[in-house]
Amino acid sequence: MKLVEKREELMRGFRSMIAEGNPIVGGGAGTGISAKWEEAGGIDLIVIYNSGRYRMAGRGSLAGLMAYGNANEIVKEMAYEVLPVVRSTPVLAGINGTDPFVIWDMFFRELEDLGFVGVQNFPTVGLIDGVFRQNLEETGMGYALEVEAIRKASQAGFLTTPYVFSAEDAVAMTEAGADIIVCHMGLTTKGSIGAKTSKTLDDCVGLIDRWAAAAREVREDVIVLCHGGPIAMPDDAQYVLERCTGINGFYGASSMERLPTEVAIKEQIERFKKLTF
Repeated sequence: MKLVEKREELMRGFRSMIAEGNPIVGGGAGTGISAKWEEAGGIDLIVIYNSGRYRMAGRGSLAGLMAYGNANEIVKEMAYEVLPVVRSTPVLAGINGTDPFVIWDMFFRELEDLGFVGVQNFPTVGLIDGVFRQNLEETGMGYALEVEAIRKASQAGFLTTPYVFSAEDAVAMTEAGADIIVCHMGLTTKGSIGAKTSKTLDDCVGLIDRWAAAAREVREDVIVLCHGGPIAMPDDAQYVLERCTGINGFYGASSMERLPTEVAIKEQIERFKKLTF
């Protein structure tokens, strides 16, 4: 089946879920075991990118934005760990759209050959603000390159699920052909390496609805998911889903693998430490 046909099949499935009132749930996977058990839990799509490797190594997810490795090469390495253990769930690659050393046609062919059916813009300069962000934009390494990478990926037939950080981003990505936009609320809170500075859940509700409305001014059928910030646990996602009017589901990364792992391993060790002779 060609990529574009896979995308159409996936989008039909997602739209059926929406029509039936079932939220779409996507998740990041930094290891094969994360992907394996996310699929076993019934996840709807899996995204792998360099931060998954870092957070499952005990480092903060923002390590993926630092000069610790080539993000686009790392996602190809991770493919060999994740893709062989995923049976039917669509797997997407996080791509660094600002990388000036990528030959996109060749890179997309490599991703398709590996078995990826879609892409997401991560690492992303959308998480960077202040003077540094301004300087990135001024020197040709801005968010517009990520928009263009998503446009090229869409034209190549990939399912595209980009992160957006404002109403303007939502419009740009939808115009570029994004199938699903993911409203990014910032670095995920909670756990040992989660953010401490964050929006409130009510802040997120207002922002998500505004960004979703902006995107749907461009194309009514664009799907909208929420991600990050204080939306860390199932109860947080439920709170947002109940209050947003323009949302179709949740995408989690740390929420799906780091936070559950931290809790489960700690509790297991504590149980073993209660053993007696």
